[in-house]
Amino acid sequence: MKKILMAGAAIIALAAPAMAEIRIAHVYGKTGPFEAYAAQSHNGLMMGLEYATGGTMEVNGEKIVVIEKDTQLKPDLGKALLAEAYGDDDAQIAVGPVSSGVALAMLPVAEEYERVLIVEPAVADSITGENWNRFVFRTGRNSSQDAISNAVALGGEGVTIATLAQDYAFGRDGVAAFREALEATGAKVAHEEYVPTDTTDFTAAAERIFTAMKDIEGEKKLFIIWAGGGNPMSKVQAMDPSRFGLEIATGGNILAALKAYKDFPGMEGATYYYYEIPQNPVNAWLVDEHFKRYDSPPDFFTAGGMAAGIAVVEAIKAAGGADDTDALIAAMEGMEFETPKGKMKFRPEDHQAMQSMYHFRTEVQEGKDYGVPVLVREIGMDEMNIPIRNQ
Repeated sequence: MKKILMAGAAIIALAAPAMAEIRIAHVYGKTGPFEAYAAQSHNGLMMGLEYATGGTMEVNGEKIVVIEKDTQLKPDLGKALLAEAYGDDDAQIAVGPVSSGVALAMLPVAEEYERVLIVEPAVADSITGENWNRFVFRTGRNSSQDAISNAVALGGEGVTIATLAQDYAFGRDGVAAFREALEATGAKVAHEEYVPTDTTDFTAAAERIFTAMKDIEGEKKLFIIWAGGGNPMSKVQAMDPSRFGLEIATGGNILAALKAYKDFPGMEGATYYYYEIPQNPVNAWLVDEHFKRYDSPPDFFTAGGMAAGIAVVEAIKAAGGADDTDALIAAMEGMEFETPKGKMKFRPEDHQAMQSMYHFRTEVQEGKDYGVPVLVREIGMDEMNIPIRNQ
Protein backbone atom coordinates (compact mmCIF):
# COMPACT_ATOMS: atom_id res chain seq x y z
CA MET A 1 0.00 0.00 0.00
CA LYS A 2 2.85 2.38 0.90
CA LYS A 3 4.50 1.74 -2.48
CA ILE A 4 1.21 2.44 -4.28
CA LEU A 5 0.79 5.77 -2.39
CA MET A 6 4.37 6.78 -3.21
CA ALA A 7 3.89 5.88 -6.86
CA GLY A 8 0.66 7.87 -6.96
CA ALA A 9 2.38 10.90 -5.42
CA ALA A 10 5.14 10.67 -8.05
CA ILE A 11 2.57 10.58 -10.86
CA ILE A 12 0.80 13.64 -9.41
CA ALA A 13 4.13 15.50 -9.13
CA LEU A 14 5.00 14.71 -12.73
CA ALA A 15 1.56 15.72 -13.90
CA ALA A 16 1.58 19.08 -12.06
CA PRO A 17 2.60 21.87 -14.43
CA ALA A 18 5.88 23.60 -13.61
CA MET A 19 5.54 27.24 -12.64
CA ALA A 20 6.01 29.43 -15.71
CA GLU A 21 9.13 31.57 -15.76
CA ILE A 22 9.99 35.00 -17.06
CA ARG A 23 13.62 34.77 -18.12
CA ILE A 24 15.61 38.00 -18.08
CA ALA A 25 19.22 38.01 -19.28
CA HIS A 26 21.60 40.59 -17.81
CA VAL A 27 24.42 40.79 -20.36
CA TYR A 28 27.02 43.17 -18.95
CA GLY A 29 30.75 43.67 -18.31
CA LYS A 30 31.16 42.09 -14.89
CA THR A 31 34.94 42.09 -15.29
CA GLY A 32 37.21 44.74 -16.75
CA PRO A 33 37.70 48.50 -16.33
CA PHE A 34 33.96 49.18 -15.85
CA GLU A 35 33.33 46.46 -13.26
CA ALA A 36 32.31 49.06 -10.65
CA TYR A 37 29.63 50.32 -13.03
CA ALA A 38 28.57 46.74 -13.73
CA ALA A 39 28.18 45.81 -10.07
CA GLN A 40 26.04 48.88 -9.44
CA SER A 41 23.93 48.16 -12.51
CA HIS A 42 23.26 44.57 -11.46
CA ASN A 43 22.42 45.47 -7.86
CA GLY A 44 20.07 48.15 -9.14
CA LEU A 45 18.41 45.79 -11.63
CA MET A 46 17.69 43.24 -8.91
CA MET A 47 16.35 45.92 -6.56
CA GLY A 48 14.19 47.32 -9.34
CA LEU A 49 12.66 43.91 -10.05
CA GLU A 50 12.07 43.46 -6.33
CA TYR A 51 10.51 46.90 -5.87
CA ALA A 52 8.22 46.65 -8.88
CA THR A 53 6.96 43.18 -7.88
CA GLY A 54 6.41 44.10 -4.24
CA GLY A 55 9.15 41.72 -3.17
CA THR A 56 7.65 38.63 -4.81
CA MET A 57 9.91 38.52 -7.89
CA GLU A 58 6.82 37.34 -9.78
CA VAL A 59 4.58 38.93 -12.40
CA ASN A 60 1.10 37.55 -12.91
CA GLY A 61 2.11 34.39 -11.07
CA GLU A 62 5.20 33.82 -13.17
CA LYS A 63 8.58 33.71 -11.46
CA ILE A 64 11.35 36.05 -12.67
CA VAL A 65 14.66 34.30 -13.34
CA VAL A 66 17.71 36.47 -14.02
CA ILE A 67 20.52 34.96 -16.12
CA GLU A 68 23.90 36.70 -15.90
CA LYS A 69 26.37 36.89 -18.80
CA ASP A 70 29.80 38.57 -18.59
CA THR A 71 30.82 40.41 -21.77
CA GLN A 72 34.26 41.26 -20.34
CA LEU A 73 33.77 44.51 -22.34
CA LYS A 74 34.44 42.61 -25.59
CA PRO A 75 32.00 43.46 -28.41
CA ASP A 76 32.26 40.05 -30.12
CA LEU A 77 31.71 38.25 -26.82
CA GLY A 78 28.75 40.46 -25.94
CA LYS A 79 27.19 39.69 -29.31
CA ALA A 80 27.69 35.93 -28.84
CA LEU A 81 26.40 35.94 -25.27
CA LEU A 82 23.24 37.81 -26.19
CA ALA A 83 22.57 35.28 -28.94
CA GLU A 84 23.16 32.52 -26.39
CA ALA A 85 20.77 34.17 -23.94
CA TYR A 86 17.97 34.46 -26.51
CA GLY A 87 18.63 31.20 -28.33
CA ASP A 88 19.84 28.70 -25.73
CA ASP A 89 18.51 30.20 -22.49
CA ASP A 90 15.22 31.38 -24.01
CA ALA A 91 15.44 34.81 -22.40
CA GLN A 92 12.41 36.86 -23.39
CA ILE A 93 14.06 40.18 -22.47
CA ALA A 94 17.70 41.21 -22.07
CA VAL A 95 19.22 44.14 -20.18
CA GLY A 96 22.68 45.66 -20.64
CA PRO A 97 25.48 46.27 -21.40
CA VAL A 98 27.86 48.72 -19.70
CA SER A 99 29.99 49.65 -22.71
CA SER A 100 28.68 51.55 -25.74
CA GLY A 101 30.99 49.60 -28.05
CA VAL A 102 29.57 46.31 -26.78
CA ALA A 103 26.03 47.64 -27.03
CA LEU A 104 26.47 48.53 -30.70
CA ALA A 105 27.60 44.96 -31.39
CA MET A 106 24.57 43.56 -29.56
CA LEU A 107 21.83 45.58 -31.26
CA PRO A 108 21.57 43.44 -34.43
CA VAL A 109 21.20 40.31 -32.28
CA ALA A 110 18.01 41.66 -30.72
CA GLU A 111 16.67 42.27 -34.22
CA GLU A 112 17.73 38.81 -35.44
CA TYR A 113 16.02 37.02 -32.55
CA GLU A 114 13.11 39.52 -32.41
CA ARG A 115 13.46 39.95 -28.65
CA VAL A 116 13.53 43.12 -26.56
CA LEU A 117 16.89 44.53 -25.41
CA ILE A 118 16.78 47.27 -22.77
CA VAL A 119 20.08 49.13 -22.99
CA GLU A 120 21.36 50.19 -19.57
CA PRO A 121 23.68 52.01 -18.98
CA ALA A 122 25.58 52.38 -22.31
CA VAL A 123 25.33 56.01 -23.43
CA ALA A 124 26.34 56.54 -27.09
CA ASP A 125 23.70 58.36 -29.16
CA SER A 126 24.10 55.88 -32.01
CA ILE A 127 22.50 53.13 -29.88
CA THR A 128 19.11 54.80 -30.22
CA GLY A 129 20.27 56.62 -33.35
CA GLU A 130 21.72 55.31 -36.60
CA ASN A 131 22.26 51.77 -35.26
CA TRP A 132 18.84 51.44 -33.61
CA ASN A 133 16.14 48.89 -34.39
CA ARG A 134 12.57 48.49 -33.07
CA PHE A 135 13.55 45.86 -30.48
CA VAL A 136 15.90 48.26 -28.68
CA PHE A 137 14.81 50.42 -25.72
CA ARG A 138 17.04 52.43 -23.40
CA THR A 139 16.43 53.47 -19.78
CA GLY A 140 19.93 54.95 -19.50
CA ARG A 141 20.53 58.50 -20.61
CA ASN A 142 22.07 59.09 -24.03
CA SER A 143 24.94 61.36 -25.03
CA SER A 144 22.55 64.11 -26.09
CA GLN A 145 20.90 64.18 -22.68
CA ASP A 146 24.32 64.44 -21.07
CA ALA A 147 25.38 67.07 -23.57
CA ILE A 148 22.31 69.28 -23.51
CA SER A 149 22.11 69.33 -19.72
CA ASN A 150 25.81 70.17 -19.46
CA ALA A 151 25.41 72.84 -22.15
CA VAL A 152 22.64 74.40 -20.06
CA ALA A 153 24.95 74.37 -17.03
CA LEU A 154 28.14 75.58 -18.75
CA GLY A 155 27.20 77.47 -21.90
CA GLY A 156 26.57 81.15 -22.53
CA GLU A 157 27.49 84.04 -24.80
CA GLY A 158 31.25 84.50 -25.06
CA VAL A 159 32.13 81.12 -23.52
CA THR A 160 34.74 79.07 -25.39
CA ILE A 161 35.23 75.41 -24.56
CA ALA A 162 37.82 72.74 -25.32
CA THR A 163 36.95 69.07 -24.85
CA LEU A 164 38.97 66.06 -23.72
CA ALA A 165 37.37 62.65 -24.25
CA GLN A 166 38.08 58.97 -24.77
CA ASP A 167 38.54 57.87 -28.35
CA TYR A 168 35.56 55.54 -28.77
CA ALA A 169 31.81 55.77 -29.23
CA PHE A 170 31.03 57.17 -25.77
CA GLY A 171 33.59 59.97 -26.04
CA ARG A 172 33.06 60.93 -29.69
CA ASP A 173 29.25 60.79 -29.56
CA GLY A 174 29.37 62.78 -26.32
CA VAL A 175 31.50 65.56 -27.79
CA ALA A 176 29.45 65.71 -31.00
CA ALA A 177 26.23 66.08 -29.03
CA PHE A 178 27.79 68.60 -26.63
CA ARG A 179 29.11 70.74 -29.50
CA GLU A 180 25.67 70.74 -31.13
CA ALA A 181 23.91 71.59 -27.87
CA LEU A 182 26.25 74.47 -27.07
CA GLU A 183 25.27 76.33 -30.25
CA ALA A 184 21.91 77.26 -28.75
CA THR A 185 23.62 78.86 -25.74
CA GLY A 186 25.98 81.10 -27.68
CA ALA A 187 29.06 79.16 -26.59
CA LYS A 188 31.39 77.34 -28.97
CA VAL A 189 33.86 74.45 -28.98
CA ALA A 190 37.29 75.61 -30.17
CA HIS A 191 39.30 72.39 -29.77
CA GLU A 192 38.61 68.66 -29.42
CA GLU A 193 41.13 66.22 -27.99
CA TYR A 194 40.67 62.42 -28.03
CA VAL A 195 42.91 59.92 -26.26
CA PRO A 196 42.87 56.11 -25.88
CA THR A 197 40.62 54.76 -23.13
CA ASP A 198 43.59 53.42 -21.14
CA THR A 199 45.60 56.68 -21.21
CA THR A 200 47.38 57.52 -17.96
CA ASP A 201 49.76 60.27 -19.10
CA PHE A 202 47.82 63.32 -20.29
CA THR A 203 50.76 65.67 -20.68
CA ALA A 204 50.82 65.77 -24.48
CA ALA A 205 47.05 66.06 -24.79
CA ALA A 206 46.92 68.85 -22.21
CA GLU A 207 49.71 70.79 -23.92
CA ARG A 208 47.82 70.64 -27.22
CA ILE A 209 44.73 71.97 -25.48
CA PHE A 210 46.67 74.77 -23.77
CA THR A 211 48.26 75.79 -27.07
CA ALA A 212 44.88 75.91 -28.81
CA MET A 213 43.19 77.91 -26.05
CA LYS A 214 45.86 80.26 -24.67
CA ASP A 215 45.25 83.22 -27.00
CA ILE A 216 41.43 83.06 -26.95
CA GLU A 217 39.78 85.93 -25.09
CA GLY A 218 36.89 85.65 -22.65
CA GLU A 219 35.63 82.82 -20.44
CA LYS A 220 37.31 79.51 -21.25
CA LYS A 221 36.59 75.99 -20.01
CA LEU A 222 37.98 72.52 -20.53
CA PHE A 223 35.10 70.04 -20.52
CA ILE A 224 36.14 66.45 -19.78
CA ILE A 225 34.06 63.43 -20.83
CA TRP A 226 35.44 60.29 -19.20
CA ALA A 227 34.28 56.81 -18.12
CA GLY A 228 36.09 54.28 -15.95
CA GLY A 229 39.37 54.69 -14.11
CA GLY A 230 42.19 57.10 -14.87
CA ASN A 231 40.04 60.25 -14.92
CA PRO A 232 42.38 63.03 -16.08
CA MET A 233 40.86 65.89 -14.06
CA SER A 234 43.42 66.00 -11.28
CA LYS A 235 46.36 65.33 -13.59
CA VAL A 236 45.41 68.16 -15.92
CA GLN A 237 44.70 70.45 -12.96
CA ALA A 238 48.23 69.73 -11.67
CA MET A 239 49.54 71.28 -14.90
CA ASP A 240 47.90 74.58 -13.84
CA PRO A 241 45.49 75.34 -16.69
CA SER A 242 44.55 78.55 -14.87
CA ARG A 243 47.73 80.19 -16.24
CA PHE A 244 45.94 80.12 -19.59
CA GLY A 245 42.66 81.28 -18.08
CA LEU A 246 41.25 77.77 -18.46
CA GLU A 247 38.77 76.30 -15.96
CA ILE A 248 38.07 72.55 -15.75
CA ALA A 249 34.46 71.33 -15.92
CA THR A 250 32.83 67.92 -16.21
CA GLY A 251 29.55 66.11 -15.76
CA GLY A 252 28.50 63.90 -12.85
CA ASN A 253 30.00 60.52 -12.04
CA ILE A 254 30.05 57.66 -9.54
CA LEU A 255 30.99 58.33 -5.92
CA ALA A 256 34.52 56.96 -6.29
CA ALA A 257 35.19 59.40 -9.12
CA LEU A 258 33.69 62.28 -7.13
CA LYS A 259 36.69 62.11 -4.81
CA ALA A 260 38.62 64.05 -7.44
CA TYR A 261 35.84 66.68 -7.45
CA LYS A 262 36.80 67.67 -3.90
CA ASP A 263 39.67 69.67 -5.40
CA PHE A 264 37.17 71.63 -7.52
CA PRO A 265 34.76 73.41 -5.15
CA GLY A 266 32.31 75.55 -7.06
CA MET A 267 32.71 73.55 -10.28
CA GLU A 268 29.43 73.25 -12.18
CA GLY A 269 28.05 70.67 -14.55
CA ALA A 270 25.09 68.37 -15.00
CA THR A 271 24.59 64.89 -13.62
CA TYR A 272 22.37 61.89 -14.24
CA TYR A 273 21.97 61.01 -10.55
CA TYR A 274 23.23 61.67 -7.04
CA TYR A 275 21.37 59.94 -4.26
CA GLU A 276 20.51 63.08 -2.26
CA ILE A 277 19.04 64.99 -5.21
CA PRO A 278 15.77 63.29 -6.31
CA GLN A 279 12.92 63.53 -3.83
CA ASN A 280 10.36 60.81 -4.57
CA PRO A 281 9.12 57.54 -3.01
CA VAL A 282 11.10 55.25 -5.32
CA ASN A 283 14.40 56.94 -4.54
CA ALA A 284 13.56 57.05 -0.81
CA TRP A 285 13.08 53.25 -0.89
CA LEU A 286 16.29 52.73 -2.87
CA VAL A 287 18.41 54.89 -0.57
CA ASP A 288 16.99 53.32 2.60
CA GLU A 289 17.31 49.73 1.37
CA HIS A 290 20.78 50.26 -0.12
CA PHE A 291 22.12 51.58 3.18
CA LYS A 292 20.57 48.60 4.98
CA ARG A 293 22.01 46.02 2.58
CA TYR A 294 25.36 47.52 1.60
CA ASP A 295 26.07 50.12 4.31
CA SER A 296 26.55 52.71 1.57
CA PRO A 297 24.41 54.98 -0.60
CA PRO A 298 23.19 53.91 -4.03
CA ASP A 299 25.37 55.19 -6.82
CA PHE A 300 25.08 56.51 -10.36
CA PHE A 301 24.43 53.19 -12.08
CA THR A 302 22.46 51.63 -9.23
CA ALA A 303 19.66 54.06 -9.98
CA GLY A 304 19.88 53.24 -13.69
CA GLY A 305 19.75 49.50 -13.06
CA MET A 306 16.72 49.97 -10.86
CA ALA A 307 14.99 51.99 -13.59
CA ALA A 308 15.59 49.12 -16.03
CA GLY A 309 14.19 46.57 -13.57
CA ILE A 310 11.06 48.63 -13.01
CA ALA A 311 10.63 49.10 -16.76
CA VAL A 312 10.84 45.33 -17.31
CA VAL A 313 8.10 44.61 -14.79
CA GLU A 314 5.81 47.43 -15.92
CA ALA A 315 6.18 46.34 -19.55
CA ILE A 316 5.33 42.73 -18.76
CA LYS A 317 2.31 43.78 -16.73
CA ALA A 318 1.07 46.03 -19.51
CA ALA A 319 1.67 43.40 -22.21
CA GLY A 320 0.02 40.61 -20.23
CA GLY A 321 3.21 38.53 -20.22
CA ALA A 322 6.73 38.36 -21.64
CA ASP A 323 6.26 35.88 -24.49
CA ASP A 324 4.75 38.20 -27.11
CA THR A 325 7.48 40.60 -28.25
CA ASP A 326 5.12 42.69 -30.38
CA ALA A 327 2.83 43.15 -27.39
CA LEU A 328 5.81 44.18 -25.25
CA ILE A 329 6.92 46.75 -27.82
CA ALA A 330 3.40 48.14 -28.14
CA ALA A 331 3.15 48.43 -24.35
CA MET A 332 6.57 50.09 -24.00
CA GLU A 333 6.24 52.71 -26.73
CA GLY A 334 5.15 55.82 -24.87
CA MET A 335 5.14 53.97 -21.53
CA GLU A 336 5.61 56.14 -18.46
CA PHE A 337 7.08 54.63 -15.30
CA GLU A 338 8.37 55.86 -11.96
CA THR A 339 12.08 55.48 -11.16
CA PRO A 340 14.56 56.75 -8.55
CA LYS A 341 14.92 59.82 -10.80
CA GLY A 342 11.20 60.37 -10.98
CA LYS A 343 9.11 59.79 -14.09
CA MET A 344 10.67 58.36 -17.26
CA LYS A 345 8.93 57.93 -20.61
CA PHE A 346 9.97 55.80 -23.57
CA ARG A 347 9.80 58.03 -26.62
CA PRO A 348 7.83 56.12 -29.32
CA GLU A 349 10.09 57.27 -32.17
CA ASP A 350 13.37 55.77 -30.90
CA HIS A 351 12.52 54.14 -27.53
CA GLN A 352 14.88 56.48 -25.66
CA ALA A 353 13.78 57.09 -22.06
CA MET A 354 13.11 60.79 -21.61
CA GLN A 355 14.09 61.88 -18.11
CA SER A 356 15.28 64.71 -15.89
CA MET A 357 18.91 65.70 -15.46
CA TYR A 358 20.41 67.80 -12.68
CA HIS A 359 22.49 71.00 -12.84
CA PHE A 360 24.90 70.81 -9.89
CA ARG A 361 27.56 72.85 -8.14
CA THR A 362 30.34 71.02 -6.28
CA GLU A 363 30.60 71.57 -2.53
CA VAL A 364 33.04 70.29 0.06
CA GLN A 365 31.00 68.97 2.98
CA GLU A 366 32.12 67.73 6.36
CA GLY A 367 32.15 63.94 6.70
CA LYS A 368 32.31 63.25 2.96
CA ASP A 369 35.57 62.40 1.23
CA TYR A 370 34.32 63.55 -2.17
CA GLY A 371 33.03 66.70 -3.81
CA VAL A 372 29.26 66.75 -3.33
CA PRO A 373 27.14 67.64 -6.39
CA VAL A 374 24.59 69.96 -4.83
CA LEU A 375 21.46 70.66 -6.86
CA VAL A 376 21.27 74.01 -8.61
CA ARG A 377 18.10 73.05 -10.45
CA GLU A 378 16.38 70.08 -12.05
CA ILE A 379 16.40 70.16 -15.85
CA GLY A 380 13.12 68.52 -16.80
CA MET A 381 12.65 66.22 -19.78
CA ASP A 382 10.48 68.88 -21.46
CA GLU A 383 13.31 71.42 -21.28
CA MET A 384 15.72 69.32 -23.36
CA ASN A 385 15.19 69.13 -27.10
CA ILE A 386 16.78 65.70 -27.55
CA PRO A 387 17.31 65.02 -31.28
CA ILE A 388 15.75 61.96 -32.89
CA ARG A 389 18.76 60.46 -34.68
CA ASN A 390 17.41 57.19 -36.09
CA GLN A 391 15.74 58.73 -39.14
